[in-house]
Amino acid sequence: MTAAERPFSWQEANQRALTQRLQTVRAALERHSRRQGEDCTPEPAPALPASPPPASSYGEAGRPPVIDALCALFKLSPFERDVLLLCAGVELEAEFSGLCAAAQGDPQRSYPTFSLALAALPDAHWSALMPSAPLRRHRLIEVGPGTVLTGCPLRIDERILHGLVGLNQWDERLHGVVDPVPLGGALVPSHQAQADRIAAIWRASEAASPVIQLCGPDRSGKRRIGAAVCRQLGLNLGRMPVEALPASPAELDILIQLWDREASLMGSVLLVEADEVEAGDPARGTALARVIERTAGLVLLSTSVRQPMRHRPMVTLDVGNPTLSEQRFLWNQALGSAAGALSGQIEQLAVQFDISDLAIHAAGVEALGRMSQGSGPQEPEAPDDVRASALGQTLWDSCRLAVRPRLDDLAQRLEPAAAWDDLVLPETQHRILRDITAHVRRRGTVYHEWGFASKGERGLGISALFAGPSGTGKTMAAEVLARELRLDLYRIDLSAVVNKYIGETEKNLRRLFDMAEGGGAILLFDEADALFGKRTETKDSHDRYANQEVAYLLQRMESYRGLAILTTNLRSALDTAFLRRLRYVIQFPFPDAVQRAELWRRVFPPDAPTEGLVPERLAQLSIPGGHVRNIALNAAFLAAEAGEPIRMSHVLRAAQSEYAKLEKTLADSEIAGWL
Repeated sequence: MTAAERPFSWQEANQRALTQRLQTVRAALERHSRRQGEDCTPEPAPALPASPPPASSYGEAGRPPVIDALCALFKLSPFERDVLLLCAGVELEAEFSGLCAAAQGDPQRSYPTFSLALAALPDAHWSALMPSAPLRRHRLIEVGPGTVLTGCPLRIDERILHGLVGLNQWDERLHGVVDPVPLGGALVPSHQAQADRIAAIWRASEAASPVIQLCGPDRSGKRRIGAAVCRQLGLNLGRMPVEALPASPAELDILIQLWDREASLMGSVLLVEADEVEAGDPARGTALARVIERTAGLVLLSTSVRQPMRHRPMVTLDVGNPTLSEQRFLWNQALGSAAGALSGQIEQLAVQFDISDLAIHAAGVEALGRMSQGSGPQEPEAPDDVRASALGQTLWDSCRLAVRPRLDDLAQRLEPAAAWDDLVLPETQHRILRDITAHVRRRGTVYHEWGFASKGERGLGISALFAGPSGTGKTMAAEVLARELRLDLYRIDLSAVVNKYIGETEKNLRRLFDMAEGGGAILLFDEADALFGKRTETKDSHDRYANQEVAYLLQRMESYRGLAILTTNLRSALDTAFLRRLRYVIQFPFPDAVQRAELWRRVFPPDAPTEGLVPERLAQLSIPGGHVRNIALNAAFLAAEAGEPIRMSHVLRAAQSEYAKLEKTLADSEIAGWL
C-alpha cells in the first residue's frame, strides 16, 4: 500500500480540515486587504458549509474534525466559526498577523478584532459580539482591553486552541478545583444497583436532567458510584470539593462557565462533594447552591445530610456502606485462605464495624502484613486456634483505628483502664453490666441470624442510663464495658453540646452520631440533666425545642448500632416517659461501709509500698469511690515526697485536703483510731 493509498488517521484528517478552513479565512483577509487598497468591492468568498462533510472522509471511526465538532456542540454560525478560525490562525500561522495588519491598514493592529471580522468575513452578523452568544458565553475567545468593543483585540482561548489541533486535555484552570476521577473498579451489588438506577434516570430525562444527591458517610463509595454511572453512559467524571470553590460570585461564575464548556468538550459529569458543607460557614452553602443550580450539565451531589434545591429537580438516594452479607463476602475476599480459620470472628467484625469495601480491604491487608512480620504468634508450633485468635484481634484493632471518629470538638476519647475487679458494686448492678456486654457482643446472632432485625430497625440500639451520686463509678463502669468489648469510649458533655441557638443542638448530635456510627464506639453522655430535665410541660418555644432535642437524641440512641450511655446524678430529674425508651437503667448506690472498705483494698496498686493501712478504718470516711481514688493518689504523692511507704498519716492529710475542696468538715468519728 502506497502512502497515497493509506487511509488518513484522525489526527491527519483533523489537521487537513483545519488547514483547509484556515486557508479560506486567509483568502477572505487577502480579498479584504486588496479591497482596501483598490477601493472596490469584489464578490465575497463563499462560506464553508455549516454541516460537516461525510463521516467517511474523517479517518478513524468517522470522528469529525474538532472545528466541525465545536460548531455542532456550541451551535456556531458560519461567521462565528470563521471568527474563531481567524483567532486561531494568528496563533498557528505567521502570515495571519501581517494579513490582519494589512487588512486593518495599521501595522500596529496585527491582531484580530470584531471590526475586522465584520468587514472581511462572509455572513457577518452583529449578534456574534453579544456576551450571550456562543463565542463569549462559552469563552471560546477572549476580548482584550480597549475603549471600543469592535476595536478590542480578540484571542482564542488556550484550551480551545489546543483542542483544535487535536490535543484534548483538561483545562488547566480547573486543576485544583475539579479533578478527573478514574472510572475503574467494581462495586458491591447494592452500590451497583444504585449506579444502574442513576444511569436509567438520566437516560430517561428528556429535558433538564435532575441533580442526583447521594447522601451517606462514605465519600469514596459515592465517588465510585458516580464513576460507575459514567462508565455506563460513556462519560467522564470530574470531582469538585466544595472547599475549593472561590468565595467571590464573579470568580464562581467564571468557574461554572469553564466547567460547562469542559463538560461539553470532554463529555463529563460533575461530582460536587459537599460532605463537610454543614460544618463550614454559610458562604460555602451559598457557593454550593450557586454551582448546583447554574451548572448546565449532569451533576452528582455528595452530601452527609440532605441539601435542599430550589430551582432544579433533584433525586436523592441514600448510600450506605455495603450490606451485612456483602461485608461478610468482602472480609472473606480480603483475607483469602486465612478467612477459613476465623469462623465466627468475621461475623463479629461485620456486625460491629459498618465500613466501606475499601476500608475492609485495607484492614485485611494491614492485619495480614502485621501477622507476617511477627506481630502475632507465627511460630510453627503455635496452635492454629491461637494464630486465628491473634489475627482476629489484629483485625479488630485495625478496624477500630480505621473508623475512629474525629470528635475532638464534641467529645473526649477515654482510654479505658478499669477492669471488672476495679468495680465495687452490688451484685445486681454487676449482673446488669454483664447483660449489657452480652447484648453488644451477641447482637449479630440475635438481630441477624435469629431474625429480630427483620421486625424493624427501631429500637435495636442499645441504650442505658447510669444514675447515681458523683463518684459512685458511673464513668468507671463505662470504661469497664469499653475494655471488655475492646471498643473506643467517648465522653460527651451534654451541657457543652446543648446550644442556645434553635436547631444547633440537633445539628451537633447528628454530626456526633453520624461520625461514631461506623465503628460502633461507646458514647457516654455525661450530665444528661442538661437536656433531660422535666420538660414535658411546654411553657414557651424554648421548652418546645428542648423537647424536640430530647426526642431526637432518644431516636438516635434507639437506632445507633453501638452502645449509648446517659449519666445523671439525679434520676428523679428525668421524666419517666424518657426512661421508658432506654433499654437499661442502673442505679449506682452510695457505697456502704463494707463496699467502702473494699474500695480501699483495691485502690492501691500491688507495687505501691503501703504500711499499716487498715481498710475498715479508712472506710469510716463517708465518701464514694471517686473521692477514695483522689485521696489515695494524693496520699501516694505525699509518701513519695517524704521517702516513706504510704501510711495512715499520709491518707489523713490527703483526706483533709479532699474535704476542704468539697467544703466539708472531716468529723472525728470518720478518723477515729487512725493514728
